[in-house]
Amino acid sequence: MKITSAELIISAAKDHQFPGGPFPEVALSGRSNVGKSSFINTLLARKGLARTSQKPGKTQTLNFYFLNDRFHFVDVPGYGYAKVSKKEREAWGRVMESYFTHREQLKGVIQLVDARHKPTEDDIMMYDWLKYHELPVIIVATKVDKIPKGKWDKHVSNIKKELKLHDEDPVILFSSETAYGKDRAWKEITRLLF
Repeated sequence: MKITSAELIISAAKDHQFPGGPFPEVALSGRSNVGKSSFINTLLARKGLARTSQKPGKTQTLNFYFLNDRFHFVDVPGYGYAKVSKKEREAWGRVMESYFTHREQLKGVIQLVDARHKPTEDDIMMYDWLKYHELPVIIVATKVDKIPKGKWDKHVSNIKKELKLHDEDPVILFSSETAYGKDRAWKEITRLLF
């Protein structure tokens, strides 16, 4: 997919701030520091649209990116980050739950996991929660450039096994360093959106 226009239209902290309109959406979920901003920037071929940070837990709002005047990417707060107060985590949790369970424009979720490691308990919990709510999920395994190519299949089987992945949900190996997996990611995202 060629991205001709991309802009961050709102960082929403409450449901009433979510943009209206009929545009389909794909949400991006993953634990803090998994490489969500880099994934967005690589996919959209925009260097600093999604801000990358050395500090995990930076995204504290749902960031709506309007792309090609046709659809949204929605970057949701990273999970599994301990330095945020319990009260703050609960507040985000409520907004995110409301988004995932009531948002009619939502067509599916890209869940990012770190390809180098087994999915964490938080990854597993998030995947189970999304499937409980019958949402289609694309698993994107990031940082694959840091694993020798000969071990890629083994890492994919580990991810599938740990998440107890449903057959219909693909796993895409991805590197924001080399853009490996970009075309396949777009193919799966387009399938969800249109």
